[in-house]
Amino acid sequence: MKILIIGAGQIGSSIAATLAREDDDVTVVDEINDLLLKLQDQYDIRTVHGRGSHPDVLERAGASDADMVLAVTNNDETNIIACQICQNLYKTPTKIARIRNNAYLSQPELFNTPESTIIDMLISPEEIVTDYIKRLINHPNALQVLDFAEGKVQLVAVKAFHGGPLVGNPLSELRQHIPKTQTRVAAIFRNGNPIIPHADTVIEADDEVFFLAASKDILLVMGELRRLDKPYKRIMLAGGGQIGMRLAKALENDYNVKVIEANSERAALLSEELSNSIVLLGDVANEELLKEEDIDKIDLFCALTNDDEANILSAMLAKRLGARKVLSIINRTAYVDLIESGTVDIALSPQQATIGSLLAHIRHGDIVAVHSLRRGAAEALEAVAHGDKNSSLVVDRRIDEIDLPPGTTIGAIVRGEEVIITHHDTVVKAKDHVILFLIHKRYIPEVERLFQVDFSFF
Repeated sequence: MKILIIGAGQIGSSIAATLAREDDDVTVVDEINDLLLKLQDQYDIRTVHGRGSHPDVLERAGASDADMVLAVTNNDETNIIACQICQNLYKTPTKIARIRNNAYLSQPELFNTPESTIIDMLISPEEIVTDYIKRLINHPNALQVLDFAEGKVQLVAVKAFHGGPLVGNPLSELRQHIPKTQTRVAAIFRNGNPIIPHADTVIEADDEVFFLAASKDILLVMGELRRLDKPYKRIMLAGGGQIGMRLAKALENDYNVKVIEANSERAALLSEELSNSIVLLGDVANEELLKEEDIDKIDLFCALTNDDEANILSAMLAKRLGARKVLSIINRTAYVDLIESGTVDIALSPQQATIGSLLAHIRHGDIVAVHSLRRGAAEALEAVAHGDKNSSLVVDRRIDEIDLPPGTTIGAIVRGEEVIITHHDTVVKAKDHVILFLIHKRYIPEVERLFQVDFSFF
């Protein structure tokens, strides 16, 4: 697939890196040459220096025969114009634009007319991250919570703690503990290394366990893997930018929310926009301010500024001063593993959270949801099975008859409204939504081929 990426910032660079590893034909456009040179040094991709909304630049970048355009600069208007030009001049099949302004996000119909589709998909990294954090708040024990099949199934990552019923016991005993609930452990990461789970696999304390279950059963299963934390009540948000404001608005009617913002004009705007949150003007890493605001009584501290170092320091300080749990947004991938194993409970990468939304449009076969895991090393995806036994490699076959790549598991199937946690003898049917977990992303092309229907089917 030939993909044109407009914007070499954090989001664009992360997408380019992911696609380059998967052998897609990638071209990146940006006005800042240093960003392009850095990408060229690391990956086998083509770069074009120039403004991505200019027709001559798009022509030089090969927009005329691109299969997809991803306009992900920090400027909404640049992204919109780039997509409009690609549609008007080249009828580019798929056009995706990053949009930050709610005025655009709330009216997606602006970009679709009876004559043409200017933008096929709007993405908002800020909205994606906000939803991601909200799911974590609803599941205080989880490191990651991901939805599949319109929320019918969830994949949850938890850290197994000493004293949990399953710690020190084989996975085969899970059904004995919760006989009326179906679940599947999709993968275990121990000291950062993947372990393919089997019936005799023993969970150890501090293992990162990924499990699938129907959404209604998630809390029950989590209780088997570790002791359940009390629900959050008091939440402090360090940073009142796009994500901080969105999150405060989403939480303030159900939680006690405090927002710390260093910029006086932004703090004034937050005070006007938020009705039930307390807005504080100050430095997010000011020890005296945190103590004055009873940081030791805060259930969750979220560091949400655009500065990685400020996020890390403020989260570590909040934890040392008594905050029950701390979460930090980290843009530099190298920092994530470094801090998550220490004082910071959850390190969240906006780029990785956003990439999943884009990959569902890039994957071959009928892939409807993709989630990037473990800093992009692993992936969970939802694929729809089509065809019959003659035209498909998965339809009307038992799980143990499907030639899955190494480290790949099928954890669940959604058939209509029914959630089926799979076993070796579960049979995949046409139109099933199949939830897969891949420990090794290099096998994604093989999984895609499994769900591509033979042309004789059409």
